Amino acid sequence: MADNQIIGKHKTKVFKKEGYTCVQYWNTIVLKFNEKEIILDSGGYRTATTKLRINQASQEFNLGLNVSQKNFIWYVNFKGNTLEFRDNMKIVSYN
Repeated sequence: MADNQIIGKHKTKVFKKEGYTCVQYWNTIVLKFNEKEIILDSGGYRTATTKLRINQASQEFNLGLNVSQKNFIWYVNFKGNTLEFRDNMKIVSYN
């Protein structure tokens, strides 16, 4: 499990639950993943730090995704594809 080498520590937890590795920022699990899928969720808080935690976790766990923003709209960049971010979005079979 990650030891928060890259992921920020303030109000952030990394833990295992129901077969997923979870990254929680404040009270929201902003990213969870297992060998089959990645699930992203801002909890409705589209803040710079929420986006940062997702990107830090992706880098820490080598998930290959990046969340960016343009004109106040969030996007997920993954394997050459760009999708508009939505809460509880799933990226399936990412390996």
